[in-house]
Amino acid sequence: MPKVSVIVPVYNAEKCIERCIRSILDQEYKDLEVIAVDDGSKDRSSQILDQLASEDSRLCVVHKENGGVSAARNTALQLVKGEYVQFLDADDWITSDATKMLVRSLEENQADLCVAYFYRVVGENVAIQGSIDGANSLSLQDYAQFMMMSPADFYYGVLWNKLYKTSIFKQYGLKMQEDVKFAEDFIFNLEYLLHVNTIALLKRPVYYYVKTEGSLVNQGMSLQKLYQMKTNVFTYYNNFYKNILDEKQYRKDRLHITSFLIDGAKDGSAIGVLPGVKKLGTERIRAKYKSGKDTMLAFAYYVNKAFEQKLNVVATQYDMSLNEIKVLSALIDADSSISVDDIADFTGISSINVSIIITKLSLKNMVAMDIKDSKTFIALDKNAEEIHKDIREALNDLEDIVFDGLTEEKNEVFNKMVNKMLENMRKIV
Repeated sequence: MPKVSVIVPVYNAEKCIERCIRSILDQEYKDLEVIAVDDGSKDRSSQILDQLASEDSRLCVVHKENGGVSAARNTALQLVKGEYVQFLDADDWITSDATKMLVRSLEENQADLCVAYFYRVVGENVAIQGSIDGANSLSLQDYAQFMMMSPADFYYGVLWNKLYKTSIFKQYGLKMQEDVKFAEDFIFNLEYLLHVNTIALLKRPVYYYVKTEGSLVNQGMSLQKLYQMKTNVFTYYNNFYKNILDEKQYRKDRLHITSFLIDGAKDGSAIGVLPGVKKLGTERIRAKYKSGKDTMLAFAYYVNKAFEQKLNVVATQYDMSLNEIKVLSALIDADSSISVDDIADFTGISSINVSIIITKLSLKNMVAMDIKDSKTFIALDKNAEEIHKDIREALNDLEDIVFDGLTEEKNEVFNKMVNKMLENMRKIV
């Protein structure tokens, strides 16, 4: 049985559905199934899905008459076999480590829900979006207080930046409300949250949300009708807080709760002139040079790129530079204090820049400096413990990628070969 069931409702998505599905099937996390529900598409979506399903048995395609996105998701929810459920929209896609990171965060924090940062894509621009920083997990009450400050933020309302427990769906009979055409995702989340104790917070962007043109108002929805629909959603929102807050706290927070009625939907921005906005394709490290040769040079190139990609994800999470994380990784590899010149040699960063980075890290109490014989030696300090863990995890993930598809026996042989190669290399360099 798969550990994760990924649900994708599809309607007339021939231009983007292959990208979406392949981003799931190509995950580093392999123990999953994909349930794609073709909701009566009139274009080539159904043929594309059937072709992809013929290539990978983990993809299950369901064809049905058009009934709307909620009905499509409910159809899929009846078929899930996984312990966890993940949702995607057909015009979006996920990073190669998305499912692994969501599962890891939820399980390490013994949580009932995981909520992640995401990439907001507008044309050729992309920006990271996420609302809660700091802790790795929160109680339901603390999470609800954050949500109260910005209830219309996509971070809280949508399905696609979250990982859910199937057992909660089944135990409480939760499903999408098919007669609701506005904020149905948010209503579903509010009902799910009523059965949650702990929420894990993944402060890494793992989802690419593509901004589509056209709001309900632009599509002909009158402001009066829109307000009526929002009032309907407010009923669920208000009842949620009545259920989780005691009477005294509810009275205290009532003004904030009521502000939902005037709060506009927020999905962030990715306008090119704003800080943090990047050109799509530059937000994550990728191999631009494509080598088709099976050579040591090609292997070294791709391993180095994968190494930088993994470390850069950690850098993004902690709002640090890749070079800062490289310096910390050198200290982790050393297991003891080493000199600035040693770090420069290991990372390929100049000694001057290493010294600047060390100064910055020392101000954060991430590294400790000790002077011996007029020479400065560096070691990890107490504040680096959490990031040390994440770097180690990233390096372990890199090893998993390198060894993917190898049997235990071949893995053992490969490790012996690597140890011998390292022994040979140390002799000459």
